[in-house]
Amino acid sequence: MVRRVRIEQLEYIAAVTRLGSLRRAAEELHLSQPALSETVRNLERELGVDLLERKRSGATISVEGRELLPHIASVIEAVDRLRGAAGDQHRVSRMIRLGTVNTATVPLLIPAVREFRATHPVTQVEVVGAQQAEIHRALLEGGFDLGLVNCLRGDDVPPSLESTELLRGRPVVCLRPDSPLAARPTVSAADLLDGREPLIVMRSGYLMHRLIHRLLAGRTPSFSYSTDGAEMGKLMVAEGLGVTVLPDFSVIGDPLERGGAITHRPLADEVTEVLLMIQRRRSGSVPRAVRDLHELFVRRADTSATPRAPRGSAGAIAP
Repeated sequence: MVRRVRIEQLEYIAAVTRLGSLRRAAEELHLSQPALSETVRNLERELGVDLLERKRSGATISVEGRELLPHIASVIEAVDRLRGAAGDQHRVSRMIRLGTVNTATVPLLIPAVREFRATHPVTQVEVVGAQQAEIHRALLEGGFDLGLVNCLRGDDVPPSLESTELLRGRPVVCLRPDSPLAARPTVSAADLLDGREPLIVMRSGYLMHRLIHRLLAGRTPSFSYSTDGAEMGKLMVAEGLGVTVLPDFSVIGDPLERGGAITHRPLADEVTEVLLMIQRRRSGSVPRAVRDLHELFVRRADTSATPRAPRGSAGAIAP
């Protein structure tokens, strides 16, 4: 019994047939060849039919696959008609699910959602905080419409996602204005290790955890806290529990910073760039409301006071 056939699986088979090879289909779909091959194998298991004929020279559509092509085309056409019929509803009413890493939330996300609400009064926006790996998975599986993630320059991004750079910033030390370290023009890694101020570290799985580990060269501070995301980290700083390291665009413009509860200082001799990216799936149609919210984020980033790189889409971030 066929239980889980997804429309993108059928679209992938159609692309292999049209282009004549798995390799060329993978290139057009912006997927790796192993990822495309595994997707097709999953479909074959569901259908109980070998759709591709695999040889050393490459994989092409099988005889059984060609016999099923009219049915595959019929399903794709029906889904296209459904998407077209639903287009008007997408313009006026739908739920947009936005996954975001915590360091992206307040200074950019809140104003963008507020402005979007003014022009799309009946479209709901669900904001879900998650780690970057979870956001990527949900985007690919259709659980999220958009994702806000952080990358370090040189990181790869999934080729099946369209990634647009919004902000570019530097990691800074977030601290209270009355912290002894606030009297310094910069804060060094040695200052974070000496124990005068406890270090608040993001949990493993967050980009800033990876950055701190690299900054401290594997050394362990004399005392530290571990927390789940930048927003809790900033609150802990505001309450005097210690200092933390975050991208400057996560601190500048934050309500706690505007209210004087937290401030920031540059890291000495640290030239790492942190990029804030907005991502969405490459394949399939994009509802109008999702496109509008995506464009709104890009436009607000254009006018943001936070330093920003030239806009552009990327499959990987070059060093």
